[in-house]
Amino acid sequence: MTGQQEATMTTVPTPASQTLSRGIQILEILADARGPLSIDDIARRLEVHRSVAYRLLRTLEDHGLVTRDGAGQVQLGARMAALAAGVAHDLQAEALPELTAIANELGMTCFLAVLDHDQCITLASVEPRHAVASVAQRPGARHSVLVGAPGKAILSILPSTEWPTGISERLRAEVAEAALRGWATSHDEVIPTVQAVAVPLRLRHGQRPAAIAVVHVGSAEDPAQIAARLQRSAQVIRDALGG
Repeated sequence: MTGQQEATMTTVPTPASQTLSRGIQILEILADARGPLSIDDIARRLEVHRSVAYRLLRTLEDHGLVTRDGAGQVQLGARMAALAAGVAHDLQAEALPELTAIANELGMTCFLAVLDHDQCITLASVEPRHAVASVAQRPGARHSVLVGAPGKAILSILPSTEWPTGISERLRAEVAEAALRGWATSHDEVIPTVQAVAVPLRLRHGQRPAAIAVVHVGSAEDPAQIAARLQRSAQVIRDALGG
């Protein structure tokens, strides 16, 4: 074998596992869903035959990552929560009491979001205890950082050189405004009819940018007052983490 042949062989990338990739896609589909999905729903979104989706789901089910109810509806399993608890454990531990306090005081779902590449990921979420109706914001849910109040809040503390491509002039203006006043809002951007208020959570160097936010369908509360409450908790969390 020649040196040229050896070099060619060593530079060929190892093909990714399609099965693993599809399994991860199923978990992402379920995390993004607003409720349980049928196997047919999952197969359609994954663009595979139902039998393929079924085999993948059986493996995920064996590991406790998904569950199926009596009607065959699929949702994320308890094992996913255990795995998620290991992500940014200190941040979640300090944030949860504050998220709980905010949710119950304001009667709104409160959550912690972090930046992952160009996605805004919900790391932890608390729904109000006694609210008649609240908006579900499940841990693991994600959307582009270019939409929604948490994304704007996170972008407001990032240098523009680190922003993803495709930012409109309107969004640039909204992020600039959020940077000036210290909080961001959104309406109908991620979920139809849902409003959000978010503040950035400035953490130690090396940690992913984060935000604390609340979501609600309609409220007489002044967004500035909501933001002030969020900012108090953001400072508590930051101080606890030594930020």
